[in-house]
Amino acid sequence: MLRTLFRPLLALVCRLLFRIDPPAALPGRHDKLLVVANHESFLDGLLLGLFLPIDPVFVVHTGVARNPFFRLLLSMVDYLAVDPTSPMAMKKVIRLLDSGRPVVIFPEGRITTTGSLMKVYDGPAFVAAKTGATVLPVRLDGASRSYFSRVSGRYPKSLFPRIKITVLPATHIDMPQAASAKERRRRAGEAMRRLMQEMIFASRPQQTLFGALCDAAEIHGRKHRLIEDVKQIEYTYGDLLKMALALGRVVSRITRDDERVGVLLPNLAPTLGLIFGLNAHGRVPAMLNYTAGVDGMQAACTAAQLRVIVTSRAFVEQARLGDKLAALSGVELHYLEDLRDRITAFDKLWLVLWALRAPRLAARATSPEAPAVVLFTSGSEGKPKGVVLSHRALLANIAQIRAVIDFSVDDKILNALPLFHSFGLSAGGLLPVLTGASVFLYPSPLHYRVIPELAYDRNCTVLLGTSTFLGNYAKFAHPYDFHRLRYVIAGAEKLSEPVRATWFEKFGVRIFEGYGATETAPVLAVNTPMAYRTGTVGQLLPGLHAKLMPVPGIERGGVLHVTGPNVMSGYLRWDKPGVLEAPQSDAGEGWYDTGDVVDIDDDGFVRIIGRMKRFAKVAGEMISLEVVEKVAALASPAAQHATSTQADPARGETIVLFTTDGALTRDRLQAAAREQGAPEIAVPRKIVRVDALPLLGTGKTDYVSLRKMAETA
Repeated sequence: MLRTLFRPLLALVCRLLFRIDPPAALPGRHDKLLVVANHESFLDGLLLGLFLPIDPVFVVHTGVARNPFFRLLLSMVDYLAVDPTSPMAMKKVIRLLDSGRPVVIFPEGRITTTGSLMKVYDGPAFVAAKTGATVLPVRLDGASRSYFSRVSGRYPKSLFPRIKITVLPATHIDMPQAASAKERRRRAGEAMRRLMQEMIFASRPQQTLFGALCDAAEIHGRKHRLIEDVKQIEYTYGDLLKMALALGRVVSRITRDDERVGVLLPNLAPTLGLIFGLNAHGRVPAMLNYTAGVDGMQAACTAAQLRVIVTSRAFVEQARLGDKLAALSGVELHYLEDLRDRITAFDKLWLVLWALRAPRLAARATSPEAPAVVLFTSGSEGKPKGVVLSHRALLANIAQIRAVIDFSVDDKILNALPLFHSFGLSAGGLLPVLTGASVFLYPSPLHYRVIPELAYDRNCTVLLGTSTFLGNYAKFAHPYDFHRLRYVIAGAEKLSEPVRATWFEKFGVRIFEGYGATETAPVLAVNTPMAYRTGTVGQLLPGLHAKLMPVPGIERGGVLHVTGPNVMSGYLRWDKPGVLEAPQSDAGEGWYDTGDVVDIDDDGFVRIIGRMKRFAKVAGEMISLEVVEKVAALASPAAQHATSTQADPARGETIVLFTTDGALTRDRLQAAAREQGAPEIAVPRKIVRVDALPLLGTGKTDYVSLRKMAETA
């Protein structure tokens, strides 16, 4: 009786205080219904009991049920207190479902202490598979910011945060096929974990980059310090909004609506401010690679039809770019130093009295499907192409990363990868800004002695890099420099085994290798603490769909084609200036052909076999050049190696190995090939000694230069 009287009143109070919109009616009726939800606070069970249009039994952790205050709240609903580690506890849940009673369970068992998804127990998944119950995912968002949560550190707390309850489409978890009950239980648990990650991702808001920045500033507070650069100034959300609105307004005077604007700036806070500012005023930043040379930059300007480039005199002088920029045709150069002088008294009044008070209203309304940024491919295999990424694509990729990795406000990311690089922009620039984590922006990844010292001095917890860069940092770092690192994430190129081993032995740090492409904004897969397998690049991110297209001559795997919300809007090519070429592949419209030959195992882990363009056809057999490089690395771990090919009238193609080891012989390569199980034909016949391998500014090997060198080898 008491429950009947108090529930409507309590529901009204919660709805008003937490501004909750009740979810729509649940899809259909089911004999066995298992509702699974993420666990953010002590309020979760109460809120679901008040606002879900069912009368379920709640399965709660015994630790929660023992608390007198929360036992009083739970008296408003039917509940069953269980220990998630006990196998017998799940039998009680099975009996409840078999009786026809809807059940609500939190697969994490405990309340999150990070604000992100935590360990998912196998028990709830095995219950769903055993009973054949309909599984209904429900996402709670915002409760972790209340004082009823257990999130620690600098995570923002509010007395009455806005809480959103999202009900996603119902699904089922089938009983996995495996030899033992233990393995079936594990695989069911993996399916539940993937389902929870998909749920976290699918319930993301649809917005623009500037809208997401405004949301982050409201959640974390405008005084929250988040960006630091080599000027040793810490910038807050308020500072970033001020830079964005002011710079965007000034640049909008010299550009047109929806115009693509070249950005040629280093890793500094104003660069991020300009990116957000151009978006806020309806312009599209095109991030130019200043290491690409005159031909590469000119091809990029032509493809994107750039008329205006924003740069800095100090940067041009320090990077010695004056001659390169002078050689560009058809563009106007505008310098930040001059743009700041164009900010008038009226602009300052507009900024203080209007824009900073209502930034959403001051910004131009934009669709999430509109272009947000243009990045350019590295040009490692030809002229750079412009990759148009929408607001939807960038924010989807950030949401995908957040669904699988627990970045928090207590993290500090050290990003030396340039912001014109997709990995550097998304993971090293946008991700920390939009999640409240701190970031230290450093202008060059090539300062191998400085970066380890910065990681130590600034207490960084996350480091991004390529295999080449991480290997060089390890050479010069003190064993204690990286003691605070929680995540070292490698991308952009294959992580070499010597680098992986060095980091583990010298620093006790496990490198999480990922994989992606500029065209996918950029991350496609990544190893995580909850899903890690050595020799792979992890599992595909939530929301992605993949197809493997078979390749003649390659027995296992196929060419990876992907589609999903993080896939680009299309290409801009230098030979078709301004024409957007929508993604399309043999898999259909909207699909992107990665050009990589991969194999995906039964647990969903992706293993890269090689790039399709990096296979040689020697005497009729397909040979992966990456396999050849692995053989060379095994034969000479301390040196650097790369391969290319040259035409051979008798054998089709001949493999040429470039190495920094002058003593490397074919006999040593043959011994390494036998040890690794590689075929004899994969041992290169030509070995060329070089002082250093040619590299692009992104850290990737410059295979265009190598191919030219191979032709004359």
